[in-house]
Amino acid sequence: MANLWSGRFEKEMDEIVEEFNASIDLDKRFYEVDIQGSKAHVKMLAKQNIIEENEKEEILKGLEEVRNDIEEGRVDFSYKNEDIHMSIERLLIEKIGDVGKKLHTARSRNDQIALDTRLFMKNEVDNLINELALLEEVLLKKAEEYKNYIMIGYTHLQHAQPVSIGFYLMAYFQMFKRDIERFVDLQERIDYNPLGSGALAGTTIDIDREHTTKLLGFKKTTENAMDSVSDKDFILEFLNNCSIAMMHLSRFSEEIIIWNSQEFNYIDIDDSFCTGSSIMPQKKNPDIAELIRGKTGRIYGNLMSLMTTMKGTPLAYNKDFQEDKRVLFDSLDTLMTSLRVFSKMMLNIKFNTEIIKENTKKGFLAATDIAEHMVKLKIPFREAHEIVGNMVKYCEKKEIGLENLKEEDYPEISDKITKDMIPDLSPESCVERRKSFGGTSIKEVERQIELGKEFIKEI
Repeated sequence: MANLWSGRFEKEMDEIVEEFNASIDLDKRFYEVDIQGSKAHVKMLAKQNIIEENEKEEILKGLEEVRNDIEEGRVDFSYKNEDIHMSIERLLIEKIGDVGKKLHTARSRNDQIALDTRLFMKNEVDNLINELALLEEVLLKKAEEYKNYIMIGYTHLQHAQPVSIGFYLMAYFQMFKRDIERFVDLQERIDYNPLGSGALAGTTIDIDREHTTKLLGFKKTTENAMDSVSDKDFILEFLNNCSIAMMHLSRFSEEIIIWNSQEFNYIDIDDSFCTGSSIMPQKKNPDIAELIRGKTGRIYGNLMSLMTTMKGTPLAYNKDFQEDKRVLFDSLDTLMTSLRVFSKMMLNIKFNTEIIKENTKKGFLAATDIAEHMVKLKIPFREAHEIVGNMVKYCEKKEIGLENLKEEDYPEISDKITKDMIPDLSPESCVERRKSFGGTSIKEVERQIELGKEFIKEI
């Protein structure tokens, strides 16, 4: 079976080269958008009187039959057909004969694959945004559920200040919100139609690129044919966005793994999202969170892989570009699956609020509150900072908490301390005092939750 491009060649491809050269194992996933693009192209050819109306109808009918054959599993994709474009064209010719050979008029596989990738990504980026939005809804639900419960806020993984659990969860909401915004922004750069660019320099045939742009639902048409067939920036941007989103999932997974440890015991992960040990009967392992954390490195690798591929490729199209689909599909599938499983896991996580509350008694969480209260009493902050530092040092030696200090202790710490310098040191009061915009007070968390709900509605 000769290749559709074999006219110039005297020898057939070596079988091992033929298999190595093929991309059908990957790009068969493009069959739907490839047929969509072909239909728009053939309609444009007929509009421009490049083919006859009856030929257009015959090709459209044939393409629909090819689609049905693929969807019903009647097509055995072989590497002998090289890629999805050649496979569909060959199947079409087998069905309708020589008129099928007109489909590729004024078109190259170079602009065809660029088109397929953009059409495919338009759909899949929408799906990713929806999946991220579902995770955001889970976080909003959990934040609302736990907005009145106190936990420890950390810096350097050391006790820092008390915050509400809802506030903590809304911090992650903001991360995933930025992810959504990045993917929405990316859609602008995906939404260009490259069809009609040809191999690299356009075509001598009188085509109408704006017509296919409208038929395919693109906002704009690419400006330069050479750039159109060699542009992978939008894929690199997609891989970058996937990497950042996976990094956010990985950070959250790391916290879940830590919180799930017996040393912390801050959360209870539902049994259906954990595994056991083959030897230790007592184990309940947070494998889902660990897997997501592990898969993040794979997503990073995909980005670096394509960046490396692209750095040495001259204009215009090069066979190296075939490697883009492997990393594109893998990053897409990995992020999509990770988001789905993480959302379900998060929905079924319970916070052990009493254990967390007990831990807020450690670590001098109210130290900053005392310093800031002193500032309100006109004591310079740096001086207040030093006084409170001495208070903490004194408490450590006495093995007591700040709330256990008595008036008779003050002179041993500093002659400047008075009773009115010490505010209510309960975690609840510390949280409620932080009413600054973006702070952890209950009212502020409620405001953040409401804004989050509005954001999700607008997606």
